[in-house]
Amino acid sequence: MERVKRLRGWLIAHPTATDSALAVAVLAAMLLGSVLDPNGPAGKHGPTSWDTRTPTVLGLVLMPLAAGTLALRRRAPLPVLCVTTAISLLELILSDPRAPVAMSAVVALYTVAAHTDRPTTWRVGLLTMTALTGAAMLSGPMPWYAQENLGVFAWTGMAAAAGDAVRSRRAFVDAIRERAERAERTRDEEARRRVAEERLRIARDLHDVVAHHIALVNVQAGVAAHLMDKRPDQAKAALAHVREASRSALGELRATVGLLRQTGDPEAPTEPAPGLDRLEELADTFRHAGLPVDVARGDQGSKLPAAVDLASYRIIQEALTNVQKHAGERARAEVSVVRVGPHVEITVLDDGSRDSRRPPAADTARPPADPPQAGGHGLLGMRERVTALGGALTAGPRYGGGFRVHAILPVKARAGRSTAQTGDTP
Repeated sequence: MERVKRLRGWLIAHPTATDSALAVAVLAAMLLGSVLDPNGPAGKHGPTSWDTRTPTVLGLVLMPLAAGTLALRRRAPLPVLCVTTAISLLELILSDPRAPVAMSAVVALYTVAAHTDRPTTWRVGLLTMTALTGAAMLSGPMPWYAQENLGVFAWTGMAAAAGDAVRSRRAFVDAIRERAERAERTRDEEARRRVAEERLRIARDLHDVVAHHIALVNVQAGVAAHLMDKRPDQAKAALAHVREASRSALGELRATVGLLRQTGDPEAPTEPAPGLDRLEELADTFRHAGLPVDVARGDQGSKLPAAVDLASYRIIQEALTNVQKHAGERARAEVSVVRVGPHVEITVLDDGSRDSRRPPAADTARPPADPPQAGGHGLLGMRERVTALGGALTAGPRYGGGFRVHAILPVKARAGRSTAQTGDTP
């Protein structure tokens, strides 16, 4: 079997050598057919018997010429068919006794049928069949219905049909192979798309976790440094908040990075993803850092899908983090979650005021807020989350100062539908 495969591979890689070997085989068959006569006198084995005959000089010249042309049959199928048909017609009209030169035209017709389309096959096949059969019937000593004349008709028809069948099967196999390759490419593209989406989701989670907790740690560390000499007890309280925020950050980072573990790795994260049920806990972390946060719930405690619940939590977390970093040291924030029909609406407002009427309390004292950081990914991450769920997001400055983030999320997430709004709505 291995030898057959190697031989087949060699023949495919060397088509000219294969066609030359076929030409030699056809020449041998034509020479044998020109010597043997199936129409000998009746004998004891039946009404006919094999006899021998002597081919004409013209036949001996035309047979090698027609067979040699077949060596080029795959390089130029139609020209080879024209040449072999012309040689066959010449032999059928002028030679007596006839030599089977038409065998070369039959092989050439099969090649044309196997390498061209069906309309061309039937047009060329019909023309070749008519020319060879007509010449065989109208010229020569035998009647038109003789067996040899009908044989020319049968062999040309079978050659065209066989070549067309081979071409159809080859096209069918190629189509199956192409579909398989396309399916494989589609699977690879789908796998790459899912990997990219997962990387983007993990990057958003890491950004939200790091931005939120590091901002709190930064603020509380500044408060501790500011109060260390004058009010060490409040500095200790600020450092306790730093420790608590650091512990929370490490826990969330461990859970997020745990998603990257391979199957079978130990200590896979088991803590559920945060949601709106932890909204008050989230607000308390900002209150401890000195940012007053008012929370209003109008969602009647409705149960949200896990993806929507997590996105809602992360949007509020990121919006409050931005307030903490950029709104000023005396700013206030308001968070509202409202269920409106098939949607849940999330709004985060801040007054952006640096001279609020609220007097600075000693336990909320903190150093001046850091200036706004350009080029962040907070708003971009929020828009990506909302877009992935088929919701809408508006974010922009408020009239009179402050900033507003408003997200509308469908309770039933529709992945892949993008309706995110990027305009700045006051």
